[in-house]
Parts: sequence; C-alpha cells; structure tokens
Amino acid sequence: MARPFYIYNTLTRTKELFKPIHEGHVGLYVCGPTVYGDAHLGHARPGITYDVLVRLLRNLGYKVRYVRNITDVGHLENDADEGEDKIAKKARLEQLEPMEVVQHYTLRYQEAMRQLGVQPPSIEPRASGHIIEQINLVQKILDNGYAYESCGSVYFDVAKYNNDHQYGILSGRTLEDTVSNTRELDGQSEKRAPHDFALWKKAAPEHIMHWPSPWSEGFPGWHLECSAMSAKYLGDEFDIHGGGMDLMFPHHECEIAQNTASRGRSGVHYWMHNNMITIDGKKMGKSYGNFITLEELFSGSHKILEQAYSPMTVRFFILQAHYRGTLDFSNAALQAAEKGLKRLLQAGKDVVRIVPAQVADNPEIENIYNAVYDALCDDLNTPVALSHIYEAVGMVNKAVAGSLKLSGTDCAILGKIFTEILGGVLGIEGEGQENRNEEIIGGLVEMILEERRQAKANKDWAKSDAIRDALVALGISIKDTKDGCQWSLD
Repeated sequence: MARPFYIYNTLTRTKELFKPIHEGHVGLYVCGPTVYGDAHLGHARPGITYDVLVRLLRNLGYKVRYVRNITDVGHLENDADEGEDKIAKKARLEQLEPMEVVQHYTLRYQEAMRQLGVQPPSIEPRASGHIIEQINLVQKILDNGYAYESCGSVYFDVAKYNNDHQYGILSGRTLEDTVSNTRELDGQSEKRAPHDFALWKKAAPEHIMHWPSPWSEGFPGWHLECSAMSAKYLGDEFDIHGGGMDLMFPHHECEIAQNTASRGRSGVHYWMHNNMITIDGKKMGKSYGNFITLEELFSGSHKILEQAYSPMTVRFFILQAHYRGTLDFSNAALQAAEKGLKRLLQAGKDVVRIVPAQVADNPEIENIYNAVYDALCDDLNTPVALSHIYEAVGMVNKAVAGSLKLSGTDCAILGKIFTEILGGVLGIEGEGQENRNEEIIGGLVEMILEERRQAKANKDWAKSDAIRDALVALGISIKDTKDGCQWSLD
C-alpha cells in the first residue's frame, strides 16, 4: 500500500485519505439491482465504477471483500411503503413463481455485467435468504425504542430518532424538509407520521411473498436488507458503502438510521455515490421512449440507436467521465468512444512489437506511468488517467513509426501501462472472438515474416519483396528497421 488513495466521502462532503479499519483489508458493500427486469444503462455505471474501485484497491495491495446484494423481496412500487412488491407483481403478470422471476433476471444481470468486464463480487447475498437476520434487526430497533408496531407492521419512528441523533446526516435534508415533502397517501393511517418507514410489513392475503415473524406473516422493508446483510458479512463497522446517487435518500439515509438505532453507530466510514446517466440530455425512462436495456445496446435493437455498441465500448465510454460527474449517452458520443477505444487497444498490441534500442531510459515514460496511478488514486479520476494513457499511446505510435527510440526499460513500463493499468485496473481489453482472431492473424503474420527473413538471408530479394507487397495488399504495413521488421494492421 505504498500509494495513498483519496476518496470523496459523501457523508463529510470532502475528499479524504482512505484509512481502512483493519490494515491491509477493505470491506465494501454496494447496493445491487432489484431483479424484476433486464439490466439497463442505469445498472452499467455503478457496476463498472465499483468494479474499477475493487480492481484498484487490490492492485494497491489490499485484500477486498466486496459484497453486492440482490434485492428479491420488499421493494415496493413507491418509497412510501405502499403498492405491490415489484417482483411479486412481475410474477403475477407472467404467471410465474417469484423466485423464477428472481432467478431469470439475476442470471441476465450477471451475464450483462460479465460482458461489461465487471468481475463478480466476493459475496452476492439475496434479501430473501436473510429474513432471520432482518427480523432480529427489527427486534433490536424495537427494543431500543426507535420503532413501533401497528396493525401487524413495524415502522421506524423517524421523529424519535431525530431527537437523539440526526436524520438527514447523509443527504443534508432536515426532518422539516422531509415532512414538507411527504404527502399522506390512502392506507397510511397505521403510521404515526407519513415520513416513518417500514421495517416489517404485514402481508395482505393476496401477497404471495411472506414469512412468519413475531408481529405478523409479512415481509421486510426495502431499506432493512442492506443494514442486515452488510453487518452479517462485513461487521457492524466497515469501510466503504457505495451506490447510485438516487439511493442517497431515502435508502441510504434509512440505512444509517437503522444502523445507529440498532447498534449505536452508523457503521460505515466512507460513503460513495456515482452520478446518474441521461440520454441525449433527458432522464432515462420508459415514458420518454429512451429506456435502453444493455442487451438492446449491445445488439443495436433499440429504435434510438444508430448501431450496436460493444460492451467494451460502453465500459470505455463510462470511464471517460468521472464517476461523480454527469454522463450523457448519445450515438455521437458512443461512436467517438468506439474510435478512441480502438486507438488504445491498437497501441496495446503495438507496444509488444517495439524493438528496444540501446538508448538511455526516457524519464517521461515513467512519469506517465506514475501520473496514471496518481489520477486513479485521486478519487478514481478515470478521465484524467485515460488522458495520460493517451500520452503513452503517442509514445508507442512514435516508436512504431521509427521517430522515437526506446530502451528496454521504457518498453517494459509502457507494457505495464497497457496490461497492468488499462487492462488490469480499468478492465479495458479486447473482446472475445476479436481477440482470438487477432492472435491467429498475429501468428500467421509472424510465420510469413519469418519466411521473408529467410529469403533476405538467402539474398532472394524478389521473394522478400513479393512477400512484403502481398502483406501490404492485405492491409498489413511492413517497416524494415536496423533493429528488425515491424508490422501493424492498417
């Protein structure tokens, strides 16, 4: 852990030097999807953001336990604890068991993340698998006087909690703000106040997802699962909690309240929030006709898409903006990202073909290497990191063109920029069959060039020229240097 890592803490609104609770270890919890539909663009950004965070921390030498949950029960249609469970509704409409819906869309989500180069978390717990832990948590909050039972349901007493602590510490909202922005809805009479939130809901007779509890046959509130599962797998105190900015209030605010009410402390040292995605300047939504699933994006099947965009193009595009900044999807922006990605990947292939020269080490190359890490360790500043990697691309291109000589050390450092950082930390790599095809092409070209080398050694200049001309006709550039023959795909 030689390099210091700075992280913007939403709780303090400042960038802070990261100091883990346990030396050399990091506990990270990130709110995962509610699995009642296909993964969409809104899932891509947190998936990629926290994947890069985990990759970087591990690269810096930390042992990371990354927990990302699956919400498969308790997420109602609105945040006022009313409406139908989203998964139960989907199951009813499709005449399936709820867990069939959960399994189907969980697998679809995991596959979409895999295609984006997102590595799986250390643990991926489901809310429905931790009902006992959630019931125990509700009981602790009741015992400590911060909740009340009403008609078989249990609600968190926000006003009582706010008297002793501070409700709104994360979002900056006061209780007065919350009260003025909360409207009474039909069916909420069992609450003492409209801003109170459900810890446990009594199930209606038609509700198909329910469990026995001391209060009723029912199901846990949406906010409860993350408090219960993060404590189970990371302890009452852990390092980092991440999620989308849309979860800051009420979801994460309620988590802090539940944690403090049950165990006397909020439990999380650093809160991270990625910003949202817009499409052509508009919020993504089905009513706008711009709701794009990742499958539609990869296949180009959505009506607003001009073409298909590869998962790696999407990943690269997302990393071109800082995770806390705005990100607007458009065909023009994605097409520009596609071209930029090709330049990076080509340089990564070309760097291994550079023949080192007997020259002094170039200090600028090591400076670029360090500048990339400095940017990543500065609150995951991926756009600045990429700008420095493009400086390395320029060095590679000059070396391939013969206008810059590089030492063996220079070539090794450049290689690390593309393998260790671009591929290893940022997760930007060639994709699937394309990689395999290029391996095959590279092997064939080298075989042919060996024939040409033999021809030149035998002074068979006609054969040597014929091989060169044939390769050029196929779009393979050949450059003879005093250090050997270099080639590249046009």
